[in-house]
Amino acid sequence: MTPDPYSPTGTHDTTLDPPPGCPAHGLGLGTGPGGLRRLYGPEAEDLGTVYEKLRAEHGAVAPALLHDDVPVWVVLGHGENMHMVRTPSQYSRDPRLWTSLNDGTIKPDHPLMPIIAWQPMCSHAEGDEHLRLRGAVTGAMSTIDHRGIRRHINRASQHLVNKFCEKGTADLVAQFAEHLPMAVMCEVLGMPEEYNDRIVQAARDLLKGTETSIASNEYIMDALMRLTASRRVESRNDFASHLINHPARLNDEEVGHHLRLVLIAAYENTANLLANVLRVVLTDPGFRARLNGGQMTVPQAVEQSMWDEPPFSAILGYFAKQETELGGQRIRKGDGLILGIAPGNVDPRVRPDLKANMQGNRSHLAFSGGPHECPGQDIGRAIADVGVDALLSRVPDIQLDCDEDELNWRASISNRHLVELPVKFMPRPPQDVMQQPSMNPVPPQRSKNMPVGAVQPQPVVPQPATAEPAAPVATPEPAGRSGLFGRLLRWWRGD
Repeated sequence: MTPDPYSPTGTHDTTLDPPPGCPAHGLGLGTGPGGLRRLYGPEAEDLGTVYEKLRAEHGAVAPALLHDDVPVWVVLGHGENMHMVRTPSQYSRDPRLWTSLNDGTIKPDHPLMPIIAWQPMCSHAEGDEHLRLRGAVTGAMSTIDHRGIRRHINRASQHLVNKFCEKGTADLVAQFAEHLPMAVMCEVLGMPEEYNDRIVQAARDLLKGTETSIASNEYIMDALMRLTASRRVESRNDFASHLINHPARLNDEEVGHHLRLVLIAAYENTANLLANVLRVVLTDPGFRARLNGGQMTVPQAVEQSMWDEPPFSAILGYFAKQETELGGQRIRKGDGLILGIAPGNVDPRVRPDLKANMQGNRSHLAFSGGPHECPGQDIGRAIADVGVDALLSRVPDIQLDCDEDELNWRASISNRHLVELPVKFMPRPPQDVMQQPSMNPVPPQRSKNMPVGAVQPQPVVPQPATAEPAAPVATPEPAGRSGLFGRLLRWWRGD
């Protein structure tokens, strides 16, 4: 007879646990109540290791503890994660179903409250309400000029590079990866004047689960609600205006929360993605050789990174609508579950060899799936593709300015964030990012197979109509060249 698996809702028999003074506490079984492993604090500095220990102990779905020892299930298997996100009849994203929230286990000042609390947005809605809200978001997304956005990404990238290119050194996290996505998203949403260091820091802090997360959330919401009020008065051709004018008729609160959803999801995803791709380029000679040699394009490099180091390592949360079973575990109604993106991507059942090349395979969990799949993933990919290409084209000799083992990460339940990425390169003069094409023609687009950083052929500048044509250079005719081809060649030379 199979014993009833542990449930994180409080039905576990604690009399079977070691007594408080026993050395078994914190050893082998875990460090929290009931021998459960914590997903926060000193024990969870390396969440990847924690996830693998949970997989070995419990399988594809494991019990764990969030901040303040709130019980939760963490889904580790790739198939189990896909089943959860694709089965809205059993699992919801509405936190009002969560037993721990309803019984007071989670306090109002919980550090994860900005992402736990219910909000009037599509990611927390179901059924017809989800269709209404999600339809407004995707409808506003469809109005974005993706070609124009890519031009803006390139200009913003060049502007950021101009700030450090003359020094020959830079921190690509603080000076590039953290700023480019926010500069682009502020432009997309319609609030370029809000882009500054403070909003970058607030967006980064909001998801950390720190004491200042709630204040950071309030700062960003204030900016977005001011934008909403402004666009109610004067509509423009930006995402906020199209969201407001959508037939779904969102109210101001709904508009503000959806602007926050799009801003934070796109920003955090892309900032981490940029840092991760650039780190691999700088530290993995084989990866960089394939990129420079044309065996791998920048978009393929970005996709590989989303397998190996997804920008969001986990998403909280999903909630059981009924008693069910997942990964061999008995899930009770009201239980909370974490979408385990990072552990799901390295599930040995789908990736027995983690060094295998995943080019062309987009079945990673980086953008979730099902009805709540990320609607802005194309913008995130564009920022990473254009940003990485623009940076490496400007400074193709860029090198890491420290030993690889000196790099540090800051981990949270949501992601693993590279703290800094110091680099060095030959100093270069800044470029005019607003130069008009008529004065200096834009170089042709990079070929898919052209190595990153290679010198591109310069366009031919048209000569004035009055200029005398250059005399053709005589080319000796190869011996034996006759017939129709020979006559054509002589005609071409003007003979």
